[in-house]
Amino acid sequence: MSLWVVDGAVLMCTMGATPSQLGVPPRLMSKVEAKPKATVMDHKPNTNIRPFGLCISPANPQVASATAAAMGVLTPQPCQPATMSPWVPGNTVVRIEAELGLDDTCKCTCNWAGVISVVFAGQTLNLVP
Repeated sequence: MSLWVVDGAVLMCTMGATPSQLGVPPRLMSKVEAKPKATVMDHKPNTNIRPFGLCISPANPQVASATAAAMGVLTPQPCQPATMSPWVPGNTVVRIEAELGLDDTCKCTCNWAGVISVVFAGQTLNLVP
């Protein structure tokens, strides 16, 4: 069964070196274990989705430039998430403030070819309907 994703959930990017945490704005009525629930619209770079340490994606202009300068040797650079699209598919059963809820099966894509997934939803007691 799926779990709600809440503030502080642990995320991982396929092009990142380290896990990161999801930041979710306060929501008065939509909480699990005293933490605000996330929605598919919680995808803003650095606000919701924080950096994943170093990025290894050749699609990232910083990585491509550093790799070219190193004669083609992959040279990771600091991650700057470029998540312009919402999480998909979203939980269609429950809406949070008119937006689809976010559960731990959802994914978010980075413009630099990374796929971001939920490693730990941030809560353990309440299952998603």
